[in-house]
Amino acid sequence: MESIIPLLKATKDASVAVRKLSGKQRADLLNALAEKVLANKANIITENQKDLVSMDDADPKKDRLLLNEKRIIDLAQSLRDVAGLPDPTGEVLLEKTIEQGMSLQKLTVPLGVVGVIYESRPNVTLDVASLCLRSGNACVLKGGKEAHFSNSYLVGLIHESLAEMGIDEAAVMLLPTDRKFVNELLTATKYVDIIIPRGSEGLIQFVRKNSLVPTIETGAGVCHTYVDKTADLENAKNIVVNAKVSRPSACNALDTVLVDREIAAAFLPTLKDDFISWNIEVFADETSFAILQKAEYPFLQKAEPEDFGREFLDYKCSIKIVDGLDAAIDHIYNFSSSHSEAIISKDAAAIEKFLNEVDAAAVYANASTRFTDGGVFALGAEIGISTQKLHARGPFALEKLVTEKWVVRGDGQIRA
Repeated sequence: MESIIPLLKATKDASVAVRKLSGKQRADLLNALAEKVLANKANIITENQKDLVSMDDADPKKDRLLLNEKRIIDLAQSLRDVAGLPDPTGEVLLEKTIEQGMSLQKLTVPLGVVGVIYESRPNVTLDVASLCLRSGNACVLKGGKEAHFSNSYLVGLIHESLAEMGIDEAAVMLLPTDRKFVNELLTATKYVDIIIPRGSEGLIQFVRKNSLVPTIETGAGVCHTYVDKTADLENAKNIVVNAKVSRPSACNALDTVLVDREIAAAFLPTLKDDFISWNIEVFADETSFAILQKAEYPFLQKAEPEDFGREFLDYKCSIKIVDGLDAAIDHIYNFSSSHSEAIISKDAAAIEKFLNEVDAAAVYANASTRFTDGGVFALGAEIGISTQKLHARGPFALEKLVTEKWVVRGDGQIRA
């Protein structure tokens, strides 16, 4: 294939039919797709295995690539959840009559064609397609070659569901995996209305620098948990461990533990047994290194400057001792990616100060950062977690896949 422009044009043309579907028709489409996904679990797993065998077992992205029975069932439920959400289009945001006697309405309408570039997560294929179709949008999917078989099969199921409703299959377009087409996608302003990169920091920065199509970033997660001097140490241990190990390849997983100097010697050894059981490699500053070395923690490295502000996406984390809340907030200010940040404390004033002053898409008190997720936030699903501030921030879900349209009704008015 020399060019993807014919594919993009086909999706642009198909977006007209998607926009015309009623909210009920869009919901019915997703519910039908959910049934297809469940009926084809074995086939999905077979195709997914073709992708998995090509990836090194030591690669932390392999967990992102995996589709097992439970995850497929969860994906089907997510499709139903999105189908059950209110239609975000056609909402009247403002209504008034202006001085010239004309009536004005500001309505929510679909964006049009949404382009998403992503890496080794085949679940994104269904998440993006469901959110786009439910909100009246068509979508162009640029998945990575490592998930080619999984993505191709899932898009085939989507195409079957679209065809059964008489909708052009091009409404959900899976592009070739060859990277040579990325620049063509990023400059296709005539056919694509918005680009959303989901993946590594390198991918996101490449899209930022090269896209002529408006872009919404779903940023990398450099997530901190600050253990305050008043924290319940057992709660703190459980939260830190969960935030690190429950799914380390996720962008909301913990990367750096900040510990108040007053409780560092008491707290850090409590992590030892759980961290050992998960083989967590710790990059510790000078003080925390001495404490963990004394506790005979085996997987210990001295932290280098680059270990702070680093998204590990693996069974690794950094630890830094800080002199109180202000120092913790200052560290987060300097090293955070503005994704998800947490404080563990029993001091109400400290909690409020942290929640008010830390600038991130999601801030937590006494809970794991692992909850930053569209499904958990009752948004059905998400395209990603936006760390920017224009249009969308946090879980980028159904409610944000719309734009605005002014409707003006007159009876012959002309402007002097």
